[in-house]
Amino acid sequence: MKAQTFLPEDYRPAEDEPFMNERQLEYFRRKLIAWKQELLDQSAETLEGLQDSARNVPDLADRASEETDRSLELRTRDRQRKLVAKIDAALRRIETGEYGYCEMTGEPISLKRLDARPIATMTLEAQERHERRERVHRDD
Repeated sequence: MKAQTFLPEDYRPAEDEPFMNERQLEYFRRKLIAWKQELLDQSAETLEGLQDSARNVPDLADRASEETDRSLELRTRDRQRKLVAKIDAALRRIETGEYGYCEMTGEPISLKRLDARPIATMTLEAQERHERRERVHRDD
């Protein structure tokens, strides 16, 4: 088992330190784990709420409203499930040493981008090219 890296409370990755050094990797690992735990907690609350609301409502308008709410909750829950999978993939990339590098170009992803979206797999430029290509092919 790997020894845990010391990380001060106020640590933020900086451009003037070596890219994806132990501290940066630990910072992003902790950030991803905290985000995942938050999503899992919200999922548990959603499931509890759905179980509590699973009652027979005689009024048709109330029942329709409740079904709409349940549908929205389930869609949100599905998005969260997909996000947890992306977080798990990012954590695996940290373990394999691939985290922080663009999967298309191999270039480092900016620290600002990773801080804002720690599951990012492409540089901003590569992401924009990818989205432009998707839009062009979707119009076909």
